[in-house]
This record gives sequence, structure tokens and C-alpha cells, in this order.
Amino acid sequence: MTEYDRALQAADYIRACLSQTKTTIPSLAVVLGSGLHPLAGELTEAIAIPYGDIPHFPTSTVAFHEGKLLVGRLQGVSVFLLSGRFHYYEGYDLRQTTFYVKVLRLLGVRVLLLTNAAGGVNESFAAGDLMLVTDHIKLALDSPVRGENDERLTPRFFDMSRAYSPRLQQHVIACAAQLGIPLRQGVYVYMGGPQYETPAEVRMIRLLGGDAVGMSTVPEAITAVACGMEVAALSCITNAAAGVLPETTLSHEEVAETAKKASERFCQLMGTVIKTLKIEQINQK
Repeated sequence: MTEYDRALQAADYIRACLSQTKTTIPSLAVVLGSGLHPLAGELTEAIAIPYGDIPHFPTSTVAFHEGKLLVGRLQGVSVFLLSGRFHYYEGYDLRQTTFYVKVLRLLGVRVLLLTNAAGGVNESFAAGDLMLVTDHIKLALDSPVRGENDERLTPRFFDMSRAYSPRLQQHVIACAAQLGIPLRQGVYVYMGGPQYETPAEVRMIRLLGGDAVGMSTVPEAITAVACGMEVAALSCITNAAAGVLPETTLSHEEVAETAKKASERFCQLMGTVIKTLKIEQINQK
């Protein structure tokens, strides 16, 4: 069975679930990073599809990643909300971690909003800051589109010079300004994990122009661009990366706790972004 066939089976299963409840198939999807799941509580008319029920889907194995595809309305807009994502460090290859992006494409999703918890490399950043991702650096040899290619899903070669949609970036910036929410902007650097970076690696990342570092988002953004989607990404800076502050010990619990504290501003910003976003074929009440 080809990857296209597997993605089509997964998309057909989701489509059938939504058809049974007469739920609109959204054109927008949002992926929730570690500790940012409170946004799911704001969904109305929500239905939940466990990842384990969807054919060929991986399952989330990380704490604070619920492992459900939620479909409902956020600020009146029909959305897919992925509560939990898949990571390379869990043992999946990058094609598996990004399989869901191709499934969303087959369902007609046009815009993908990615969120994550990240370590702050830029020394002017503080825990709890929100950062709009303007570009990324992938410090990993593997690619989610490496290997046999199926043109029905993605082209063999594609441009990454504007991976993060300028239109969406300007929209997020305008919404943050409207709400009075401070918004950092910067380059997100992808590391495979699950170990946190060493102080030497963080110094290298800073020299390369990175502002934040994390273990997700970039493979998904690459796949979404290949699929022809518009992409935007928002990081919650949950801690200073190794070596930025003296005698700092990093933990996943700290990441989740800081993200939880920042979740009110995060939810407010994401709600406004989604409510006022112009997306073709989005249905609003």
C-alpha cells in the first residue's frame, strides 16, 4: 500500500466520522504544543477522534499530548484541533510524524497553524514570551519528504524561501497589537531530542541566528509547504535554553508549567487570529 493510499484511508475515516455528526470539514487546522492544550477547552460543538482509531495514524506517547483529533468551532470558525503531535524522538521517522499533514491536505485543509513550546536562545527573551516564527533552521539531516515521492501528495522539489506565510505573519502581528499582547519574532531551530541541548549547542544556535530551539514544528512546516498549505507558527518560550542562565536545570514539567501560565494570552491571541482570518471556503455562523 502506498503512502497516498494510507493517507486516503485515514482521510476517508475522518470524513465518515464527521458525516455521521453532520460536522463541517474545516479548511483550517491548529496543532497544539506542550502545555498549550487549554485552547481545546474553548471549542464548541466539538467531537473527538482518538488518534488510535484513525487508520495508519501514529499515537502520542508524550505527557501533556492528549492524542486526539478535535473538530469543532473556535470563535465561530470551523477548525481541526490536534491535541498532541508526534515526534522523531518517540521512535517515529519524520514521514510518520508528518503523516497527518498529508491527511489534512486530502481533507481540504488550506491553512496550518503550528504551535510549540520552545527554549529561548535569544538572551532578551523571557519565559512566558510568545514568539512568531519568521523562519527556521533544521539541524537534522533527515527530511520528512525524503524517499519515494508521490506527486499526488507533494512535488519532488519545492521552494522554502517563504515557508512561513508573510500574509499570516502580518495577520498574527496585527492581532497581537490589537490585543496589546507583546509578541517576539524570531528564527526557530529544530533539534531532534529528546535530550535538551548542551550549552555549546545553544551557543552554536545563537551564532547561526537562532532565537528559539525545540523538537517539533519544522518537519510539519516542511511537509505543509510541500502540500501547498499556508503555514504560520507560534512558539511559547517556556525556559531559557541551556547555558543562557547560570545553574539552570531543564525539565519537561517546567516547560508544561510555564506554557500553562502563558496559556491565557496564547488562547486570547489564537482566538482572535482564527476569528478574523480570511480563509477561502471557511464556514462561519
